[in-house]
Amino acid sequence: MVPQNLRFGGGAADSTILPQMLVLLLIAIVVMMLLPRGKAIVPFLVAFLTIPFSQVVVLGGFHFTALRALILAGLAKRISSQKSSGDKYPGGFSAIDGAVVLWSVVAVVAFCIEFVQMQAWINALGTLLDTLGGYLVVRFLIPDSNAMRRAIKTLAVICVIEAIPMIGEQYTRINVFGFVGGVPIASAIREGTVRSAGTLGALTAGPLGGLVIPLFLWLWTQEKSRIAALAGLAGATAMVFTSNSSTSLMALFGSLVGLAFWPLRTWMRQIRWGLVITLVALHLYMKAPVWALISRVDLTGSSSSYQREALVDMTIRRFSEWWLLGTPDYVNWGWDSWDLCNQFVAVALTGGLLALIIYIAIFKRSFGAIGNARKLVNGDRGQEWSLWCLGSTLFATVVAYFGINSGAVLMIAFFLLVASICVVTSEVRQTAMEGADVSGDSHFAALPIRSGAAVPIGQAMSRLRQHPR
Repeated sequence: MVPQNLRFGGGAADSTILPQMLVLLLIAIVVMMLLPRGKAIVPFLVAFLTIPFSQVVVLGGFHFTALRALILAGLAKRISSQKSSGDKYPGGFSAIDGAVVLWSVVAVVAFCIEFVQMQAWINALGTLLDTLGGYLVVRFLIPDSNAMRRAIKTLAVICVIEAIPMIGEQYTRINVFGFVGGVPIASAIREGTVRSAGTLGALTAGPLGGLVIPLFLWLWTQEKSRIAALAGLAGATAMVFTSNSSTSLMALFGSLVGLAFWPLRTWMRQIRWGLVITLVALHLYMKAPVWALISRVDLTGSSSSYQREALVDMTIRRFSEWWLLGTPDYVNWGWDSWDLCNQFVAVALTGGLLALIIYIAIFKRSFGAIGNARKLVNGDRGQEWSLWCLGSTLFATVVAYFGINSGAVLMIAFFLLVASICVVTSEVRQTAMEGADVSGDSHFAALPIRSGAAVPIGQAMSRLRQHPR
């Protein structure tokens, strides 16, 4: 059964933030407020990913983690720039944005209805700040592809900062970040294997490293970014293997599989249908349900994949108990069933069927935007590669989410990915529209992006150069 002090988020009754962490947080907030919009994402990510989640300021019963303090600062920055020219979000408020906002609100409303208690409502307000506030801030702080590249460079630096001590943990079994404060000094050990944690924890640092591999491969193709890309690749790979977690390896596997399909990028529709047919055939042929394959995933010899399979199985079989608003009774379904180590299951059991559908719609619309944009840039390998790397990261996220509840770190990483997809696809669409407008193809200019009918982006740019406005 879930510990009662963690039922609605739990946490300390008093502030537990160390002086050095508070100073770092305050410096990051000041720098974020002073920097231009496109550069403010750097201190946001640095502070968030280096300050342990256990560092909390408690004010009037409300718990303010480093993330929540940074989000409030980001919202204040957004409000203060209301009168500035330009769109608040590149390309306008998209269908992807709408899905994220709707999911955040529906999940919190369902939770509040399910638990008619003041503690639950306070927890829900904090969750809404993390999800809705976090997404709006990240989306605001990435106004263009330059800001996206800057954010990915920052992730590369953070991966190096995390990786070096994590490698050291394998030999010393000591987490040097523990001497700074906020995380245990002794490394976690399972079945005689050290699970290096860094500041993020093994089950967060490892999957994060696996997910960002495609982004660093894209960064390699950018001018004056190869050193950062190489450092990021080395750091992220080290994070995956030193965490000694099957979920970390699955995240890396998802990234590599996504990248491997690059030569078949024009055949993805057929591949998707082939995958669906294969899963249905396996379900009909196997003695157990097809999701029982999850229990076979044990890449380290110490994984609790059987629990993950049981969690999915119970969620499907007990559909009537949670479909409306979710259910608090999942904690009694079986051994350790309170540990929702599957993001999709966690969304379903805490928010209900509607929240799950909207959450899946975020992925569907993101994949759709990438696919439609890739058709627009057909023939421009540089643009196609950037979109493919984003899609590979998104695919790896889906794979990793079957083994872990996202938590704050992976949630912000996901928001960063979604915001990047919105930025890149909107820039592709705008450039293609301008190219068609210059060529006098008014028919194309009226077509929606989902039609896929467009001139290659390289051809559009060539027309722009030949016929300047």
